[in-house]
Amino acid sequence: MTRAGTVTRNVMPDTVKPGGAQSEDHPWKIRLVEHPKRFESPFFQAAKRTAHRILDEIDDADLPYGPRPVAPEGWEMHHGGSLWVRTAGGWRMYRARVGIEWSMQFCADPPRIDRLRQDAAELVAAFPETLPALARLGYEEAEQLLRTPVTDADGVEAWTDCLFNSCVPLSRGNHQGILPKVPGEHHYPWPVKGADFFRYDDFQLWVTLPDGTHGAVTPVGRRGSGDGHVRLVHAPEGSQAAHTLAEAQDQGLMAILPPNSSAALQAFAGQIGPGRRSASGPLAPHRSHGNGRNSRTR
Repeated sequence: MTRAGTVTRNVMPDTVKPGGAQSEDHPWKIRLVEHPKRFESPFFQAAKRTAHRILDEIDDADLPYGPRPVAPEGWEMHHGGSLWVRTAGGWRMYRARVGIEWSMQFCADPPRIDRLRQDAAELVAAFPETLPALARLGYEEAEQLLRTPVTDADGVEAWTDCLFNSCVPLSRGNHQGILPKVPGEHHYPWPVKGADFFRYDDFQLWVTLPDGTHGAVTPVGRRGSGDGHVRLVHAPEGSQAAHTLAEAQDQGLMAILPPNSSAALQAFAGQIGPGRRSASGPLAPHRSHGNGRNSRTR
């Protein structure tokens, strides 16, 4: 990080003070073993078939996490709490309070999973076209799943792999991707990753930090404010910025990078003119008017 008015002399903002390095005296080990062979339960197979049929009926503009993958890639179904309902305007997907990853089912308390079932049942009841539409697609078990209390491990498994949990449709990158290509939901915190689906197209959320690692930044002011500072909201463990970010959060402060930092210049590159040495200032004339996805934030 750099201080406003300098290039790279000071890597820490004035509001964040380093607390020194720490280390542990006790060594630790993690054993790497082969993953048990994953099989698709009948519940998941049925849910995936139905989700693909639903997606075939949805216009591209209404996809929850578009765009539609291009062959040879296809949709990957994420166990992220996929609450599919049929509205008067067509299919819509809402997210549950939490999603149950496949491996997480083995620590899942049935009464707490049943609370998720009850939430889903209440939502579906508000859209009475949902169950008949699902039955027409061949997913006749939907009604029984919504009505059957989850009381044991079998019930947890059925709910984990059902349409109302296991079928958040994502591209491979958005599902499992690693930077510098595409950040996937499995590897980056959802409060940050989620911005990929609503940010301005000309704002770069993910940037390369000075140490070569990849972090995420957000603007500190509204689009057009002229303020080129950015807030560091994610830095990977091991990054030089990670400790500073953690300390800022502990103190209830923000970790801010100045407008002439490489991170700010990357973030606003789509909004400023070529050759600018600061992200502060007015939007480039040809980028200041649009709205919607082609104008997306500062």
